[in-house]
Amino acid sequence: MAAGLSSGAFAADLIVNEPAPAVGVVDVGGNWDGPYVGVFAGYGWGVADHTSQNPGNDLDLSGWLVGATVGANFTVGSGLVVGVVGDAAWSNITGEDSFMISDISHTIDWMATLRGKVGFDGGAFMPYLTAGLAVAGATRDAKSFDSDTQTHVGWTAGAGVEFAATEQMSINLEYLYADLGEREYDTGGIPPTIHLTTNQVRLGLNWHF
Repeated sequence: MAAGLSSGAFAADLIVNEPAPAVGVVDVGGNWDGPYVGVFAGYGWGVADHTSQNPGNDLDLSGWLVGATVGANFTVGSGLVVGVVGDAAWSNITGEDSFMISDISHTIDWMATLRGKVGFDGGAFMPYLTAGLAVAGATRDAKSFDSDTQTHVGWTAGAGVEFAATEQMSINLEYLYADLGEREYDTGGIPPTIHLTTNQVRLGLNWHF
């Protein structure tokens, strides 16, 4: 009996003295730090606004774009990620119409941006806001007269969300609005001043290092 009691007490000591498992803090942050490169495709639409003459000759623009991007992200606080990104894209965002004197077309041939980003680290996803410089090359073709190409410089702003697909790969969906400013096009006759604005929706794939 004494041996049994002693054995039971010893077993009770083992149960009581067994340390509780440690409770750790779960890290829900993602691995968004570092440089990355990517490719994207999207759809754009906008307006070639005649600001100097014949406001009724404004052209609605639409078309596709495809390009490449390079950037880097930096975690600066709990859940806060900042970054910088640059991209360049070929596009055929264009519009055309027939006026009394000539058929007119206006095409955005290429676009590039240099932007800052501020995002929230949600672990497997990162929503963000972005804004910065926008540059575009556009061609105006007055088919009965001449064509002219100009470079527009303006600004862009938008928002997006990036989803982690693997440890090194992410899917990026974003919207950008761009005000590309005014340029004068010499296509014969009185040169019109054109103010370009665009909207873009892009879907991209990024590789992180």
